[in-house]
Amino acid sequence: MPIRKAVQAGRSALFYLLFLGQTAILAIIVGLIGITAGRTRLSWALARYWCWSNVHMLRLVTGMRTDVGGAANIPPGGCIIASKHQSDWDIFAIFPHTGRPAYIAKKELTRIPFFGWAALSLDTIEIDRQKGAEAIPHMIEEARAAIARGCRIVIYPEGTRKAPLAPPDYRQGIVRLYEALGVPVVPVALNSGLFWGRNSPVIWPGTARARFLAPIEPGLAPDLFLSRLAAAIETGSDALALEAIEAGLSRPLEGELPARIAALRARTAGPDTTY
Repeated sequence: MPIRKAVQAGRSALFYLLFLGQTAILAIIVGLIGITAGRTRLSWALARYWCWSNVHMLRLVTGMRTDVGGAANIPPGGCIIASKHQSDWDIFAIFPHTGRPAYIAKKELTRIPFFGWAALSLDTIEIDRQKGAEAIPHMIEEARAAIARGCRIVIYPEGTRKAPLAPPDYRQGIVRLYEALGVPVVPVALNSGLFWGRNSPVIWPGTARARFLAPIEPGLAPDLFLSRLAAAIETGSDALALEAIEAGLSRPLEGELPARIAALRARTAGPDTTY
């Protein structure tokens, strides 16, 4: 395993070099277009290229493949896409399937020169997390405007990347959006953290999967909505994780992951019928 990990670390380093270099170049181009011409078809074409090329670079350089399904569950018109978030993969893997997405992102990202200008020209909605609940009204106002422009709102309702199989922590921002916008919410389950974890220098071979799930209709009571959303995302993500685990992971099982895998197997096992 040490030799294999060293080899995979080298492959990962090459990917990061290509990924960050390409991202910087495209951010400069799209950022300059954004501050001079605003939202353009060329900007969106370059964004789609970025997503496509990242997926293929991941596969060719690191061996991490991509499988995204269930896009037929996205309703026509405005909606909110609420996704599990475990990796940078989650951003560019689901982007091509969402029509015209408006991602909700922390303000710090939109303040990066060129990158931030590019993000804002692609309908990104910034949120100042330092303001806490006070930032939500502005986020809702920007989301309404994005829906009116024909966007679909993309939000990570836990607010940050989570380790695979970690306890969930859903925030109230998604509830406030749901109440204010009155549109369906499409949950997204995924297992990407098993291959490309948060703050991980090593990306592991395997197939990262994401699934758009059946939409949740507008108009539910806030508590019921959040319960249904969390149940859909967590159950779906658990199923995708278990599928990958049973197929065999190439990564080492370290830290809290073995215990979390054992807990996953315990809660997904059927009732004991032996006597």
